[in-house]
Amino acid sequence: MSETNNVRAADYRTPLKRVRGLGAAKSGTHHFIAQRVTAVALVFLVLWAIYLALALVHSDYAQAREMLHHPFAAVWLIAFLIAGFWHAQLGIQVVIEDYVHTRWLEAVAQLANKFVCAAAALAGIIAVVRIVLS
Repeated sequence: MSETNNVRAADYRTPLKRVRGLGAAKSGTHHFIAQRVTAVALVFLVLWAIYLALALVHSDYAQAREMLHHPFAAVWLIAFLIAGFWHAQLGIQVVIEDYVHTRWLEAVAQLANKFVCAAAALAGIIAVVRIVLS
């Protein structure tokens, strides 16, 4: 009898017991909730960003800078950047998991997704902070 058969013979768990806790259901709830929370936050933040953009339509650079000097505007703009790029990263992650079937390519794509979203969010936050502090 091979070692594999010995392991199977000693395993008295039911098939349901062997399956519990394995697979995508083990940690998918956090991802699902994070995606929904960022979506709800983005509803309000996008409305605010549209209002801000419309308020700046006929403004010059100095007026735009003056509007972003207000801490309220800067905080909400940073929140918009964080929520937007986090939501984008979560959505792209799901697409990669569903449609990229080569294991190494999936790993590279997931790393690139996280890096690009984090770098873009950081660049936006640094830009807002530079405008506020200048």
